Amino acid sequence: MIGSRMKAWSLVAAVVAAVCVAGCGNKGGDAATGGTGEAGTTGSKGTAEGGKALKIGVVFDSGGLGDKSFNDSAWAGVQRAMKDFGVEEKHVESKSMKDVETNLVTLTEQGCDIVFAIGINMKDAIEKVAAENPNQKYAIVDATPDPSKNLTNVRSLLFKEEEGSFLAGYLAGLTTKTNKIGFVGGMEIDLIKKFYSGYAAGAKMANPNVEILPAKYTGDWNNVDLAKAAANTLFSQGADIVYHAAGRAGLGVIDAAKEQDKLAIGVDSDQDAVAPGFVLTSMIKRVDEAVYQTVKDLKDGSWSAGEKIYDLKAGGVTLSPMEHTKDKVPADAMQKLEDVKTKISSGEIKVPSTLEELAAFTPAG
Repeated sequence: MIGSRMKAWSLVAAVVAAVCVAGCGNKGGDAATGGTGEAGTTGSKGTAEGGKALKIGVVFDSGGLGDKSFNDSAWAGVQRAMKDFGVEEKHVESKSMKDVETNLVTLTEQGCDIVFAIGINMKDAIEKVAAENPNQKYAIVDATPDPSKNLTNVRSLLFKEEEGSFLAGYLAGLTTKTNKIGFVGGMEIDLIKKFYSGYAAGAKMANPNVEILPAKYTGDWNNVDLAKAAANTLFSQGADIVYHAAGRAGLGVIDAAKEQDKLAIGVDSDQDAVAPGFVLTSMIKRVDEAVYQTVKDLKDGSWSAGEKIYDLKAGGVTLSPMEHTKDKVPADAMQKLEDVKTKISSGEIKVPSTLEELAAFTPAG
């Protein structure tokens, strides 16, 4: 049950909850307040206690499906779980972050066996809702609840973004012709600084002469125009490769690269095909695998709360196959990348994850 602090969310949310009483697997049912959603298919292989089909709920952030990035990666994991385990699903695309708490509450009320919160900005909402529903299982991507809250019903799906970004930077350092590269982030937060730190360290290890131009931040995950303007500024300053970690907004970086005949580096999902030949590679963050594995653990009865960390060694981060750009990199680049992967996985190279660690990083490894 929802705690008294939730009170009445809003008249609209109450109506939605009434409409959706059929539960997470209500095919074609109305979505929760704040976005649109459709229920998934029902199967027989994935079962909860009592033999009923597992029901999973997913709250996407304001970037929504179709971002060709973070949310789409999570959705791929949901679809794979539906196919392999026959689970039912209900997803909600939050129109704004203020809708997240209501959406989490609504999916909780619908009897989902687990509810996923896709994104770091949902941390406060998941802490509140999880505390008020201690018997409900939750999972959040990219965030860890405050330890003082002692939440034993939340799994945190975390990644070593700096390791995958190191590979992206290493490749950029080998490939650049101007010896200048750039970075466009969304919010200037610790999470995005992990991407930047790894990227800059990798570039310097590959090419001590490379200059990483001052990072640009859009302050918005969805504004494609802001990211495009930031990338154009970096290109005008001499960069010929720009890496983005800016969610849906990062599509603007790819647009700019195509228009300027430069190279972008994609993120989260394989974005190489967004502009074939203009995306050097993509730093793939396997949110899909984390979501899938969490559902599998629930189905197998091995689900547990706490942190699950997906690193390079475990395949949690990697680079795209570069189907459109292998001809743009030096002949020995791919082998050098494999060597670096091995050294990171073995611990021989410790990749910096903060600006402070980056400052102390020795490019020679």
